[in-house]
Amino acid sequence: MALTQLTQTISPQLTPAKERGYDYDLVIVGGGIVGLTLASALKDSGLSLLLIEAKVASAAVAKGQAYAVHMLSALIYQGIGVWDKILPQIAKYRQVRLSDADYPGVVEFVTTDLGTAELGYVAEHQALLEPLQEFVHNCPNVTYLCPAEVVRTKYQQDVVEIDIKIAEQLQTVRSKLLVAADGSRSPIRQAAGIKTHGWKYWQSCIVAFVKPEKTHNDTAYERFWPSGPFAILPLPQNRCRIVWTAPHEEAKALCNLDDEQFLQELTQRFGEHMGKLELLGDRFVFPVQLMQSDRYVLPRLALVGDAAHNCHPVGGQGLNLGIRDVAALAQIIQAAHQASEDIGKIQVLKRYERWRQKENLTILGFTDMLDRMFSNQFLPVVLVRRLGLWCLHHLPMLKIFMLKLMIGLKGRTPKLAIREAIQN
Repeated sequence: MALTQLTQTISPQLTPAKERGYDYDLVIVGGGIVGLTLASALKDSGLSLLLIEAKVASAAVAKGQAYAVHMLSALIYQGIGVWDKILPQIAKYRQVRLSDADYPGVVEFVTTDLGTAELGYVAEHQALLEPLQEFVHNCPNVTYLCPAEVVRTKYQQDVVEIDIKIAEQLQTVRSKLLVAADGSRSPIRQAAGIKTHGWKYWQSCIVAFVKPEKTHNDTAYERFWPSGPFAILPLPQNRCRIVWTAPHEEAKALCNLDDEQFLQELTQRFGEHMGKLELLGDRFVFPVQLMQSDRYVLPRLALVGDAAHNCHPVGGQGLNLGIRDVAALAQIIQAAHQASEDIGKIQVLKRYERWRQKENLTILGFTDMLDRMFSNQFLPVVLVRRLGLWCLHHLPMLKIFMLKLMIGLKGRTPKLAIREAIQN
């Protein structure tokens, strides 16, 4: 199948990139949520884009993945213009309850802390993916190839050459910039020789959907146990998403229990405040790791999302960091393009790296500290963390600062994030 057969019409006001010696201004490898968000963010940029996705159907959809969507991410999607398509399919949470095992002190984050209608959202993978796919299909400057696979990249002074396998045929395209949004095992990152640092935790995460007998009241829970964090996230139709962190062997054993035994264990950890639980669908287990790439950019190459970094799932930061990455990168390269700069030059891409690498490292470090502090029974550490909870409960300014840090309202805000109230 020829590449030209899949090319969408480019708006008349755009000068075709191939007339300038290359095929596209920008090629994005990875058509998941992060890659689609970048393509969507550049709809009106004047740049021609090629988006490449290897899988016909996302594995994350098959596994029923779900995410916390923080306030800054929602503002970014509002700025893009896709939020009104996403919002009806996802759940809001208006309260977060943070606690430490059976310690009676509970920290409650509520909407009055921020003066907003909600604190955040929870979305299943498909509820984000499908509106973004529809949005991108209506972007005249974007060519979307799926399924297609990148088999070789060659970086040159002025362009990057990309060999793409489509239906057993090879096509070569030339682009000013290649963006890797192809996940934590990014073949693009590895082929470029970019090293990473980090570690695998002693823990794995069990994820499952449940339906409680009583209403979840738009409340998210994060309870820390010595074995690891345990989160309950509200979803539409009064369902909940469970994210249960435990040491590897314990997590595997829990996942291998039959449904009745698993629900018994889950109820002990979950509590009885929502009544009887019904297990919906399969449950899955995956290992947890922290990873930070040594660099986010090289000449003609930028890394975004999981290709650049991974963090512990506590606080639901992972996807949100990727969304912030692409909002920042879109802002940098669009401004460079408007200033007639070469968007693939390292001087341009370093602006993105300086912005995002340090901010991501802050969150990676914070989530690591939370997990290590709370997955711990060493008495001095227990006393320190419970003092911390006491301070959060009694010092409103500290509580608001921590809340804003976790939902992305600290640090540099992308221009896409329209700072106005999101409608109910």
